[in-house]
Amino acid sequence: MAQVMLESRPPAGATRAHRGKVRDIYALPGNAAGDRLLLVATDRVSAFDVVMDAGIPRKGEVLTRISAYWFDRTAAVVPNHMITVLEAGNARALGVDADPSFYGRSMVVRRAEPLKVECVVRGYLAGSGWAEYRERGTVNGERLPAGLRQCEQLPEPLFTPTTKAEPPAHDAPMSYEQVAAAVGAETANVLKLRSLALYSYAAGLAAEHGIIIADTKFEFGLLDGEVTLIDEALTPDSSRFWPVARYAPGRDQPSFDKQPLRDWLAASGWDRNPPPPALPAELVRATSERYIEAYRLLTGAPLPDPSA
Repeated sequence: MAQVMLESRPPAGATRAHRGKVRDIYALPGNAAGDRLLLVATDRVSAFDVVMDAGIPRKGEVLTRISAYWFDRTAAVVPNHMITVLEAGNARALGVDADPSFYGRSMVVRRAEPLKVECVVRGYLAGSGWAEYRERGTVNGERLPAGLRQCEQLPEPLFTPTTKAEPPAHDAPMSYEQVAAAVGAETANVLKLRSLALYSYAAGLAAEHGIIIADTKFEFGLLDGEVTLIDEALTPDSSRFWPVARYAPGRDQPSFDKQPLRDWLAASGWDRNPPPPALPAELVRATSERYIEAYRLLTGAPLPDPSA
């Protein structure tokens, strides 16, 4: 099994700008405007806002390459911050002096000012949306028709934003009015329209490749005054991916994301506070295979060798 990256070291001359649950972000040298960043997707995996001690082999590569796949296909409609994926063949031209372990899992991007809203779109009734619906008949406070089943497709995709909290705080649901109060009415409208447009386009394309995108979350920032898609896009970390061939509403769905890991943790008796329990080797292996298979199905190609 491939070696995992749990921690990254700054490339020569770069400075760390941020460390997230999964991504390490570096400001690149030789960049007088300070407008280029290197996003490194490690193999760290989190659940219930806690980072596990074990990593998932090749997970970072899958996240970066799937994001690039969607950034390429949606750039004409919704602008994004991607410049390119860092590869062995372009690192020198990009002026990035990094260890080869960065290749394939890192993306050179333009710096944007993040907007503090998680733009969640739900196309199916799952997760916390299903829990709220069972209790109150609503999702994010919006009344839905009675009698919907677990994991059933919604009448239309819903924009259900949340706060973007820093650990140990948890994201909390936001009404559209709260989003407008936080970022302004015009920006809130753009966030909603662009999130729904991205989801609808991606869900249709993914379904043709055998994957249901049940829900997803986007992050946006301001770049030259424009609301711009940033971070990652439509990956198994930010979305629920279900196989079309095995979909049946009324129950939990098999998935290509980390839901089986969440399910194992929920059944383990862990109280969801650090430290997390040790993950079984078989669970780690199966999760890695799920991520890699999601990439293959979505793109129609095997996950590339990052050293090529």
